[in-house]
Amino acid sequence: MSKLVIAIDGPVGSGKSTVARRVARLLDYLYVDTGAMYRAVALKAQRQGIALDSNDEMTGLAAGAKIGVRLRGSRNGRGQSILLDGEDVSAAIRVVEVAEAASKIAVLPGVREVLVSVQRQAGAEGGVVMEGRDIGSVVFPGANLKIFLTAPVEVRARRRWKEYLRAGKTISFEEMINVVQERDRRDSERETSPLIRAADGVFIDSSAMESEEVARTIAMLARTKGGDPAPLG
Repeated sequence: MSKLVIAIDGPVGSGKSTVARRVARLLDYLYVDTGAMYRAVALKAQRQGIALDSNDEMTGLAAGAKIGVRLRGSRNGRGQSILLDGEDVSAAIRVVEVAEAASKIAVLPGVREVLVSVQRQAGAEGGVVMEGRDIGSVVFPGANLKIFLTAPVEVRARRRWKEYLRAGKTISFEEMINVVQERDRRDSERETSPLIRAADGVFIDSSAMESEEVARTIAMLARTKGGDPAPLG
């Protein structure tokens, strides 16, 4: 059976990361979090004091950064680490400040061009579940299975709000709605690789479904596409 390229796109707070990781485990595929790549570049920019809105400087920084994924144990990403110039930055890129910085550099055409190339290399052999905001439309327009995962803004904002609270950040739910709406605007209106649903993308609303149910639905869709029939675990 063939190894598929599965693209999962969607706006912030839609549950892409949780679902994509679980799909990768169910199919024994490689999980690639493209957002982590932008976070790694943002982290490097912060460390070097580079302005996040400078396309030329940020593009040069991204081109010079060595971003990689190290898997511990098995190929499905259970022990996945993100490397930046040989350093494991898996924890460092998960702080709120880096996430916010990543959302700003993600609109820069040069940075996206550099990282799209990296992402294509990561999924070139198939057997990959890749999540982001332009995977099915730009990175892998020929992906075997494309998913557009979303939920109403209030649902997504509540998920992000809880993440911020767990991280010790003080923000009201109303403010978080505004943050998510602004992120949606940046993602959908950017000139390069805007967030869109691919014409052949499968639309899934995650608001009324648990992440496990969503993941198993996607895994079953993969099997209809001829993906490896690994047992659902």
